[in-house]
Amino acid sequence: MGSPGSEIFNEFTKLCKGLVLILVGVHIVVQLIPSSLTYFALIPARTIPFGWNLITASYVEQSIQGLVVSTLGLLFMGKLLEPIWGSKEFLKFIFAVNFLTSVCVFITAIALYGVTRQENYLYMPLSGFHGVLAGFLVGINQMVPDQELPRLKIKAKWLPSLMLLLSMAISFFTPESATYLSNLIFGTYMGWIYLRYLQRKPESKHRGDPNEDFAFSTFFPEFLRPIIDLIASKFHRNLCGKSEAFIDTLGYSLGSAPLPGSDPIEASRRREKGAGALEERLAAESLIAAGKKSEELQINGTNNV
Repeated sequence: MGSPGSEIFNEFTKLCKGLVLILVGVHIVVQLIPSSLTYFALIPARTIPFGWNLITASYVEQSIQGLVVSTLGLLFMGKLLEPIWGSKEFLKFIFAVNFLTSVCVFITAIALYGVTRQENYLYMPLSGFHGVLAGFLVGINQMVPDQELPRLKIKAKWLPSLMLLLSMAISFFTPESATYLSNLIFGTYMGWIYLRYLQRKPESKHRGDPNEDFAFSTFFPEFLRPIIDLIASKFHRNLCGKSEAFIDTLGYSLGSAPLPGSDPIEASRRREKGAGALEERLAAESLIAAGKKSEELQINGTNNV
């Protein structure tokens, strides 16, 4: 009979466990050889010619606390998202969000240096998997926005905004956490960009999710949505361009006709699939817990006899 820890670990997907090994392995290398951080982490002043930092930085956790959070987040959220998206799409999401987040962090650091002339923005090693964890929260929002999470008693659609607000609040009291903030902000937005415009839908042969209830402003309370819509629309024009040709490459159409993928029936099916997967996993965990309790009672009864 396997130990409870091994049984729980076996529930996670092979891909997620493989990525965890990469995170742990890179963390050990950085701890044993501190100079390797220069080659793996994102240091804006050295990104040229060390351009690979834009890819490797996301898999470097400099602290044990960050490693624990990233490992648990990857395993548990990956267990929900990977079966729905498929392993290939799950891996593409991780790569795209990590890379795009690193690019945005790099540009932000250069811009901050240009404004403040403080060299720490250029030479501070930036890294961590938390950008893609923020993107995972957006994916959960997309699948089961109205699903109330057990124990927390909050709906899944509020997870990204609550995470960002909490991170911003903490950054005022612990300066070290400010290094994570840019990754979390850009990870959330890049995760939404990917799911909104780029993710391929095998069932509809279109890309993205243009449904109004997945607009970026829906992550926030009602009174903030007009402001968020104004900002998001400017980002949309800058990132996606104004030409119809670009929009056509994403599989959308313009004019009065509804956008492909905006069919409420399709959206309902996607959410039902996500909610069903979440309920199945919660039920499976409940059965495992009940089985363990029954075994303990039997063992105790045998010992008493």
